[in-house]
Amino acid sequence: MATGLWGRADQQDFRSRVRGTLLGSALGDALGAPAAGLTLDALRKAHGPDGLTGPAPALGRRGRVTAATQLTLFTVDGLIRAHVRRDTGAWHPPTDLHRAYLRWAATQHDWGPDERRTDNGWLAQEEWLYARRAPHRACLTGFADDVLGTLDQPKNPTAHDAAAATRSAPFGLLVGWEPALVLQLSVECAAQSHGHPTANLSAGAVAVIVHGLIRGDSLDSAVQRALGLLGARPGHQPVTDALQRALAAVTQGSPGPEAVEALASSAEPAQDGPGATGAPGALAVAVYCALVSEDVPQGLRLAVNHGGDSIAAGALCGALLGALHGETALPAPWLAELEGRAALLEISDDFALEMTQGPSLHNPTASSPGWLARYPRG
Repeated sequence: MATGLWGRADQQDFRSRVRGTLLGSALGDALGAPAAGLTLDALRKAHGPDGLTGPAPALGRRGRVTAATQLTLFTVDGLIRAHVRRDTGAWHPPTDLHRAYLRWAATQHDWGPDERRTDNGWLAQEEWLYARRAPHRACLTGFADDVLGTLDQPKNPTAHDAAAATRSAPFGLLVGWEPALVLQLSVECAAQSHGHPTANLSAGAVAVIVHGLIRGDSLDSAVQRALGLLGARPGHQPVTDALQRALAAVTQGSPGPEAVEALASSAEPAQDGPGATGAPGALAVAVYCALVSEDVPQGLRLAVNHGGDSIAAGALCGALLGALHGETALPAPWLAELEGRAALLEISDDFALEMTQGPSLHNPTASSPGWLARYPRG
């Protein structure tokens, strides 16, 4: 979308939805972290008959995020750099995303930022990111070397957990792209760590649904568009079936943990041990909870109180609700405790700036030195 097409109100609405998507995802991630590995009964014993009703301690304190949010931040970083590097004639976004994920991988084994790396930019200098926060094995192995996984030769072809999906909402923020291209890019980048079709097509579904919401579609319409695009892809059935079950569940009784449990367990299970849910199950839970929620807190509570992958379901539901309603719909008390909120806001605004004002920040003949220091082309 050319800069000239953005009016002031359009830019403000877009920035609010970008912030909503990224902050909402992080809130759902942090809310779901205390539920990781617990059954619904265990959740109720630990937190009361209603389960988790707000932020609770996990990974050391309340509001702490997991690797899902870390990887989401680096996804946004990679998308911005892909647009910046386009000036050079080198236009291959999957490579830029792969480089971003390798920078994330460095945070999982380095003590802190390596000042010798000239491609770090500002995000990889954030010391709080240099901590392991329950990363999925497929992410660690997928980005353990410089080899770029592709759809023809994917990394971890049996991995079908939801970790690729939880980092993929930012692809939907590419509002000027056509939905089919958003789907293609998100699926290609998911295959860099998750080669199973149920994992990378779930990631594509998340991106297409967010894309529709950012463009002003209803959630139901965005899901229908995703179904249409996914239907042409080999191996789509578990993902499209999960989305159809989520839509059907809306009319089948009052929302509650039992309905969520049924959705989480009806999809193909992951192979990562107790409490894990395959990507289609987490996607179905997130879509259902976003559809039936009266507000963001209710939707997120519903998304994390079950025995499946509460982190993934919470993060995905938060991204959908944030994209749908914008940042002002997010619960302020939860935001006040959210780890990394400053970095999330900073990269949200940078992304919105790149999408709406990119040509004034960088072009083939002149560029802002400050912007290129933040997002190096190298």
